[in-house]
Amino acid sequence: MKFSMERPVKIVMLGAGGTGGHIAPHLYRLLYSLERPVRFIICDGDVVEEKNLVRQNFIPADLGENKAKVLAERYSTVFGMETEYVPDFVESEERLKKLIEPQIWSRGTYSNQTVSEQVILIGAVDNNRSRQLCHKVFYAAKDLVYIDSGNGKNTGQVVCGIRSGGRTFYRPVGKVYPDVLTDTDKFPTELSCAEASVSAPQSITANVTAATVVVDMIYNILAQGESRVRMATFSTTSCNVRPTLQKQSRRKAA
Repeated sequence: MKFSMERPVKIVMLGAGGTGGHIAPHLYRLLYSLERPVRFIICDGDVVEEKNLVRQNFIPADLGENKAKVLAERYSTVFGMETEYVPDFVESEERLKKLIEPQIWSRGTYSNQTVSEQVILIGAVDNNRSRQLCHKVFYAAKDLVYIDSGNGKNTGQVVCGIRSGGRTFYRPVGKVYPDVLTDTDKFPTELSCAEASVSAPQSITANVTAATVVVDMIYNILAQGESRVRMATFSTTSCNVRPTLQKQSRRKAA
């Protein structure tokens, strides 16, 4: 699928932990290299804990600080970009819709023509309740790229859903993995302290691999102007990434 290489860009990322923390520095660098207006908003209500220092992209000086704030301030400052973050968990449809609403830009000082932002939503979350929220917002959007990342200890997948002109061209994670939509887990703010302390085992290599695939997909969209990969699965034990490419048919995905 082809994309304009001139439209302003807005990226909203839900999750600044294991995968989101490794996405951030590379994505800031990519956006810095683009010769067009860019915005990157990181959303996460969690704070940095000592257990996060082993696998996530934080250092001891970050302990006790909000994860989204740390990443946004650290990397936006380095690249001279505006610092934008939401230090909360985004758990309402209305709020997420507002975050991904495209801003309208003028094409030039002396032009009456306008263009809307290319919006990309990144799901770097660790719960399916948040994925269900993203799924609803994706299908309500006229134009949206929704990239979801999920992984276990050594394996994972990244799914790229695309809506354009009110049509679905690439299916989102909820259609590729239907169990995501039937899972009855909770939003982060609904978890008890005991529940919040329990997490599935993950490795830094799985998080870094997932982050790399996400950035690859966004690079192709923004810097190459074309997306051919609908999803990718990976295994860090075999050092293997297997993509699912766009089919030649132009039929709309269900």
